[in-house]
This record gives sequence, structure tokens and C-alpha cells, in this order.
Amino acid sequence: MSEPAGVAIEHVSFGYGATRVLDGVSLDIRKGEFFAFLGPSGSGKTTLLRLVAGFGTPDSGRILIGGRDATRQPPWARNVGLVFQNYALWPHMTVAENVAFGLQRRRVPRAERDRRVRAALDLVGLAQLMDRRPAQLSGGQQQRVAIARTLAIEPEVLLLDEPLSNLDAGLRAGVRAELVELQRRLGLTTILVTHDQEEANAAADRMAVLNDGKVLQVGRPSELYDRPASRFVAGFLGTANLIEGRVDGGAFQAGGARLPLPPGVAAGPAVLALRPQALRLLREGDATLPARVLRAEFLGGHVRYTLEAGEALTLVAEEPHLRGLDPLPPGAPVGVAIDASQATLLRA
Repeated sequence: MSEPAGVAIEHVSFGYGATRVLDGVSLDIRKGEFFAFLGPSGSGKTTLLRLVAGFGTPDSGRILIGGRDATRQPPWARNVGLVFQNYALWPHMTVAENVAFGLQRRRVPRAERDRRVRAALDLVGLAQLMDRRPAQLSGGQQQRVAIARTLAIEPEVLLLDEPLSNLDAGLRAGVRAELVELQRRLGLTTILVTHDQEEANAAADRMAVLNDGKVLQVGRPSELYDRPASRFVAGFLGTANLIEGRVDGGAFQAGGARLPLPPGVAAGPAVLALRPQALRLLREGDATLPARVLRAEFLGGHVRYTLEAGEALTLVAEEPHLRGLDPLPPGAPVGVAIDASQATLLRA
């Protein structure tokens, strides 16, 4: 494989006429890391990936690959590989012919081409299926052929555009694990576009959350989950209680309830973010505030409760399910204990 390259995106903006798709995006993707662009539909993440691939030119800003300015280079002049969402396999070609396609276009000599095809298929565990056609493969196998075709050109950067979205849930987790293991083994700089937070959390070393063409926060998945910098990030990454209220007297006041805060927080209006697992339910004993169960959802490994507390405060809490512990029924009284260290204060 080629030496992996870092990618620098500097103040990139892009739009279609008056419609702004990307607005001053800057990101630094390190050599050899698995990086994810995460955001809802229309956030600009796929457009940004396509600009890195060369399928478009920014209106302003620049893109560097391996320290080289690639902003206006066509796709074939950049040593990057793109795996499409729909795999884009030729149905009339065998697996080996599909993998060899990019090498033929690059006029790689036959002997070298055969070597690279075999090596790429060995990497994804499909060398024994090289004479089959795509219709004879499962969805997961087709995805691995698409990855092998990209690896065969020995790219400096691997780009993945929602590569698992066409797979069913059971298959997705297994293919994702194989993809992450392969990336770790090759040390290949990889950029993943996804709207699936579980996919990004499981695969990425770091990720950027995008919305409305802007980068809202960058960091390790656990950092963004535990310490969101904005209300949008807190709500997009998993379930969060986002409570509007006011800091007063060293506590957070909302809906007639007083919730604990870390010491030294300045007074004023704010939004308190609390993950459901940060709320501990007590059947008896001291609690931060009393509540009653509105709804209980049994989700297998855990139970998600919707609670009413204070005068007008609705909270979501989760607790692990254990055999013999039935979910509390609607109307049941319960105490809620809150660890102030798990609270994130976002200024309104």
C-alpha cells in the first residue's frame, strides 16, 4: 500500500447558486487515523467528502492531501479511493474483473494488476470468490468487493460514503468490525461519512459533527458524547435530557425542581444536558427529587423510563434490566438521584 497521507481542509465553502452547502469548514485529519463526518441529511458531510475526492471544486478555501494542494486536481490525479454507498459494481464482470477495473484505467501492466487484485481480495477474505459475479454474492460480500477494488489502486486516503447503509442491521455490525480491523492493520487514513452515530462511535478515532454546512465540534466519540459543546451536539449524539432553566444559588432551577450542579457555576439562563443513564432511579431512600413514572419501555438490555418530576419537568432515565426486576408501572412513585459531575451546562 501507499504511504498514508493526512488531509487538511482549510476554510472550505461551497454552494449551488444562492444555496450555501458548506460554510468555512476547517478540519485536520491525521495520517493513519479513522475519521468520521457525522451529521443529519443536508448537513454537508457528503458534499465535503466529494470535494476531498475531487468531484467538485470549493468556492473558496483549499484541500491539501499529504501536504500537496489538491483543491483543483481532478479525481484521477489524486491518490484517493472512494467506496460508494451503492457499491457501483459492474454486474456483467466477475469479482476479479471489478477489482481490476481501476487498475486497467490506470494502465497498470497485466502482471502487476493480477498481483494487486489477488492481494486486495486476500485482504478482504474473498480470493476464493474471484470468479463469481456480484449477483452471486451477499450484500456484505459485495461491499467487501467494493472495498477491495478501492484498495487495489493503493490509495493514500480511503473515503467511505455511507458504506454500510444498504446492509441489514445484523450484517452491518459484522462488516463494520471487519472494516475497522482492516483499517487498523493497514494504517490507512480513512474518512467515513455517516448519519449513524453508532457507526461513527464504533469505528472512528475522531469525528466531526456537522450541521447546516458548519463543523460544530471535533473530537473523540466519547469526548463529544460526554462533553457536548452545543445543544445540537448533545441532542444528536444519543438521547439527552435538554432542560431549559436558570442557574441560581448554586443549583439549576427548572419546572419547579432544583437540580445539582458542579460548584462555581455562574448564575443566569442555561440549558442542562443530562444523559438518561446519569439519572439513577431509587425505589426507596434519599433522592435528588421525587418523580412518577409516565411510561416504561422495555428495550432488552435496559428499560427506558419517561418520568414526571417537579411541577412541569419531563425526564428520560434508563436502567439496566436484570432478570426478576420488572419495569415499574405507569404512575409508580420513584426517586431520582442525579450526580452533578455527569451534568453538562450549555448557556442558552
